[in-house]
Amino acid sequence: MQKLVLPDIELRRPTAEDGMAVYHLIQQCSPLDTNSAYCNLLQCSHFSNTSVAACVQQELVGFISGYVIPDRTDTLFIWQVAVGERARGLGLGTRMLTHILNRPHCRNITHLETTITEANAASWALFRGLANKLEATLDASVMFDRDRHFNGDHGTEKLVRIGPIDRVVLRDSAPQTKAFAS
Repeated sequence: MQKLVLPDIELRRPTAEDGMAVYHLIQQCSPLDTNSAYCNLLQCSHFSNTSVAACVQQELVGFISGYVIPDRTDTLFIWQVAVGERARGLGLGTRMLTHILNRPHCRNITHLETTITEANAASWALFRGLANKLEATLDASVMFDRDRHFNGDHGTEKLVRIGPIDRVVLRDSAPQTKAFAS
């Protein structure tokens, strides 16, 4: 398997046609929870303004799904971050996140939230690194408890909140590579 280089990866809004590729990518990205293919189709269509597909030629190598929280329109919730094996270790997760945050649809976003289980070291490193890069605070608290919400079948999901996001720092942290479609 040939390792990629970051400039080869195009970032763009996903489309419904990406849904099945997203479904298969997430299946390969343990410890992510696999949703239904229908859910991934909705993420790629209904939430395309706040999600991103990372592609090399026509191959999907990364995907982030997110949405603006309906009652808190200043907060972007990141649902899942998936980076395929070929694209790992390149900083693609951070690049995809800053790509979404720099879109016109997210111009009023001042905070980013996600949930992470204690065991997901890669996600903790990604979001701690993002907070550091954005010079923003990262706070964590329990959102969904293992016993109370998952009946012991899933690890506790910690709510991670990053912000406030300084738009100047965000703009300055955007990658300076080839132009990408919003």
